[in-house]
Amino acid sequence: VSLGAEILQPFCVEQFYSAPAADTIAEAAAFPEPPDPKTCSPEDYLEYYIFPVLLPGLAELLHQAEKEKCFERKRTKFIACDFLTEWLYNKNPKRKDESFTEFFSIPFVNDWLKDHPRPPIPLSLLLSEEEASVVIQSFWRGYRVRCDSEIQELRQWQKQLREEKNIIKRVKEFWTEQEAK
Repeated sequence: VSLGAEILQPFCVEQFYSAPAADTIAEAAAFPEPPDPKTCSPEDYLEYYIFPVLLPGLAELLHQAEKEKCFERKRTKFIACDFLTEWLYNKNPKRKDESFTEFFSIPFVNDWLKDHPRPPIPLSLLLSEEEASVVIQSFWRGYRVRCDSEIQELRQWQKQLREEKNIIKRVKEFWTEQEAK
């Protein structure tokens, strides 16, 4: 299916961002009445049924990606497909009287994830900048303390004590004696 050049013209994202998806369908349509979705051309179908709903979602996606600092960092916890799925599901005109549904509560998403579980998100992406700085600072302070000569001496003494007592060997001997009885 080849798309006409008129479909691929540049557009202003803000015009789609300001209006809700259901209202945009009526405004964006250049048709006196809706074309039949089963018999209309692909271009008409895209212009009337797909773009008026999808473009506001993509505009909202870009705004959310900017909030999540996706354009500033290489890696973020923001998953664009998840956001767009949630947005489209909640903006569906068939659900206009229903309450907002989070991504993981959407029925078809829940069913899909039962069969295709996702790997956990790395901790580095879940922590805020402040939380990450606390973790890094506490690790650094611990490292500096462990480098102290008195602490090194204490750690050496503990190591020698563990080796001298050899608790693992003593436990094995104890259980060997118990089994022999």
